[in-house]
Amino acid sequence: MAIKVFILKGLGRALLHIIFWCGVLLFFTYFFGVGSKKFNDTLAFSLFLMPITIATTYVSIYKLIPDYLITKRYILFGLYSLYTFIVSVYLIMVSIFFSLIYIAQFNYEAMNPVTKNILFVATGVYIVVLLVSAFTLLKLNLKNSEETKILETKILETQLKLKEQELNYLKMQIHPHFLFNTLNTMYGFALKKADETPEMILKLSNLLDYLLYQVDKPFVSLNDEINHINDYIELEKMRFNDTLHINFETENILVDTKIAPMLLLPFVENSFKHGSLKKGILNVSIKLYCKKKSLFFEIKNTSNTNAISENGIGLDNIKKRLDLLYKDQYTLTINNENGLFKVNLKLNTV
Repeated sequence: MAIKVFILKGLGRALLHIIFWCGVLLFFTYFFGVGSKKFNDTLAFSLFLMPITIATTYVSIYKLIPDYLITKRYILFGLYSLYTFIVSVYLIMVSIFFSLIYIAQFNYEAMNPVTKNILFVATGVYIVVLLVSAFTLLKLNLKNSEETKILETKILETQLKLKEQELNYLKMQIHPHFLFNTLNTMYGFALKKADETPEMILKLSNLLDYLLYQVDKPFVSLNDEINHINDYIELEKMRFNDTLHINFETENILVDTKIAPMLLLPFVENSFKHGSLKKGILNVSIKLYCKKKSLFFEIKNTSNTNAISENGIGLDNIKKRLDLLYKDQYTLTINNENGLFKVNLKLNTV
């Protein structure tokens, strides 16, 4: 089947070439027949010019342009174009002698007036060569542009897939921290047979639903993120008992505001994981509000000034995720001084 299609395409291309060159022959007959009443003589002269025109044209479009001009080998293109020009001019001169010898029978006065002028004859030939070459060059440029666009599209698709894989990798790193800390606390409660255990299981179930199903969505409601931050805080309250003092404030939260899932929760988790007790208390303060299509998130916790908080998933991974999801659409400042670890995030939500 493929061979048949190939043969049919080849035959179709050959037929188009034949039709085109027949049209060129008619053009030559009219072009060189100006001022002459001898149609047969003009036709014979045009037929003799056809092989020269065809050869020059094919050398240009199948060799000079694709092998040298398109590949930017300009010196070789100029050199070989000059050789082609010299040879074609020589053959045109031969055609004029043919007209003098075989058509006019050595009678210069009997020659077609147009065929006496080599410049006029060469102009007719090179009009065809230049037009066909220009069409071929345009066709090659369009083809190269299309191939470039296809290649750029493939590169963009590959980059998007790599970004998706990196995001998934970062999400996979985030999950175990919630589970590890919470399950450890739940284990302790279970050993004590504490009454808070069922509530803890319920809140963990909500978090697991968020981690396993909602996190794969590109965006979630900001209210959903807030609800799960509250669930996480309640779990941590159970774990810390009386050694935790936390304040979580939200203001001007718009219903239609959406953010990437699990974007703020890791900051909260980081404050508990790397926060330090001062006078037996871990102080955590969280403020979240929206203003003019921007989200502001502030969190601070008591900390040792020299504490290293880039362990585990760390803030580096959170920054990477922000770069992937909100490149040039956020500002993040982190300070660890005077016994307080502070994070300030401004995020453009539109």
